[in-house]
Amino acid sequence: MSLNSVAIKIDIMVFFYVRNEGSGMQERQGLIVYIHQLKHAKSLRKYGHVHYISRKLKYVVIYCNRQEIEGTINKIQRLPFVKDVVESFRPFLKTEFENAKPDKAKEYDYKVGL
Repeated sequence: MSLNSVAIKIDIMVFFYVRNEGSGMQERQGLIVYIHQLKHAKSLRKYGHVHYISRKLKYVVIYCNRQEIEGTINKIQRLPFVKDVVESFRPFLKTEFENAKPDKAKEYDYKVGL
């Protein structure tokens, strides 16, 4: 491996690092879109990332940017093949849980180390 090829690889790595650092992570929120017919599910791609399509229950899960969620819901509800649009409550749920009753065996193990 020559010195030039190493320099080129380092330049490419730095370019991608700088390019991705500025973009940051977008906050996303899920939308559940109930539809009349499944053939229209692909047309929902322009409103966000289609994550899942349920053939049996006829719904589509779409992820959109959280800042644009209200406008996206209004646009999707106007479509003739849409029954209902429901927001996902996952961003608003507490995902860190504490054990109400501590385990006695673990407590004993922690005290042994002292």
